[in-house]
Amino acid sequence: MKINVLIVEDDPMARKLIEIFVSSSENYRLLPSLSSAAMAELHCSVNQVDLILMDVVTAMDSNGLLVAEKIKAQYPKTKIIIITSLPEYSYLEHARKIGVDSFWYKEPTAESLLNVMDRTMNGENVYPDSTPVLKLGEALSTEFTDRELEILNEVVSGKTDANIAESLNLSVYTVKQYVKRIREKTNFSNRTELAVRARESGIVIGNSSFEE
Repeated sequence: MKINVLIVEDDPMARKLIEIFVSSSENYRLLPSLSSAAMAELHCSVNQVDLILMDVVTAMDSNGLLVAEKIKAQYPKTKIIIITSLPEYSYLEHARKIGVDSFWYKEPTAESLLNVMDRTMNGENVYPDSTPVLKLGEALSTEFTDRELEILNEVVSGKTDANIAESLNLSVYTVKQYVKRIREKTNFSNRTELAVRARESGIVIGNSSFEE
């Protein structure tokens, strides 16, 4: 019996490529693909969905990780693989926290995806060891502490030091020191350049809170 696969991917070219990858295996049957995670929960209520390939940032501003958490709670037998090209530092941790079955950083090869799918359907939890190492200015992503990444994410979101201090329960002085330290590591001349380059790199994407 073939395994019913639902693809949630907002980029048309990426979605088509993933459909081709999945169709190349006789083990899987493609269900109609979705561009927004917001529709995935409803789809599961009216169709037999065995496996979901869930992007994180999808159409209609719907967060795939938030939707995956709801689906796992309602349909625990449905397997979910988070798929993303964004190396955002918090995605891996959150996926593990909500009990997503596996996690795949997008690659342009069918073998890579099908391997994760096959192993996941055989009961494995397949996760990369870490996020991809990126360079931001003159610093590697591995050189930042978790707190620095948290502060950087808030900066990318456009928050002021006062807003960040309130959000993270820190003093404004402490926030300023963190921002200064991050700028020294990256060697960016100002806060705006830091925010823009950080967002472009994908190390943080801003507004990545997982609370609705």
